[in-house]
Amino acid sequence: MKLSHISLATVLLLAASAAFAQAKPAEPDYSLSFNVGATTDYRFRGLSQSRLKPAVFGGMDFAHKSGFYLGAWGSTIKWIKDDGLKAAVNSGSSNVEIDLYGGYKGSINKDVGFDVGLLQYIYPGNKYKNISGSKADTTEIYGALTIGPVTAKYSHSLSNLFGFAAPGVNSKGSSYLDLTANFDLGGGWSVAPHIGHQKVKNFSVASYTDYSLAVNKDLGNGLVLTGALVGTDAGKTAGIPNYPAPDSTGAASVASKDNGRDGIVLSIKYNF
Repeated sequence: MKLSHISLATVLLLAASAAFAQAKPAEPDYSLSFNVGATTDYRFRGLSQSRLKPAVFGGMDFAHKSGFYLGAWGSTIKWIKDDGLKAAVNSGSSNVEIDLYGGYKGSINKDVGFDVGLLQYIYPGNKYKNISGSKADTTEIYGALTIGPVTAKYSHSLSNLFGFAAPGVNSKGSSYLDLTANFDLGGGWSVAPHIGHQKVKNFSVASYTDYSLAVNKDLGNGLVLTGALVGTDAGKTAGIPNYPAPDSTGAASVASKDNGRDGIVLSIKYNF
């Protein structure tokens, strides 16, 4: 009788465990996340897009469990209007950048991950073709490999690069190669060194290198603070469209702002 009681208890326990396992919620097919934030200076590939002044931003991301994802992100900007002032033409008053992207993330093995996709930079209402003959809107494809904390990413433009063109010459096929790491220091702290090189096809004088060192603090509840030292060597080049180089007189004007100079950028972002 004792043995039969033990056997019956075991059977009941196994049955209860199986029922509990079956009742466990299944992994969702997709996730939808959002973010909003503000920064003291919106830097893109080391160059200020906001005239070295504050900007606000926000975005949303859809991710399917298969690895496919879609997203949108936007920020306030000033560079398109500023370049028009520098060139004394109407480049439009576009003060917003909207990025639309989609791609696929996966892993080659437990140590190596990859990410491939397409990204469209849109500047509503821009008339940058009044400066160079080409709109500022830009399309890029990209591919990245992540090994441990280090990610190498290559971006390739399928259109003129942010309006960079001249009669009979375009910048299609320009590339950006960057290397970024993210080291978890514990306690919500992390540090992210970065270096990248922008190559502008057919306009080699405009190519440049950027670098940064960011320190992040996760405050919990979706809040993240970031402080970064950012800079470029673009001051040694003729500059690409969103880098108004200093004029020969050194006048204190929009044209004389060095938007690629070294600086400290502070940001706060809320993820939800």
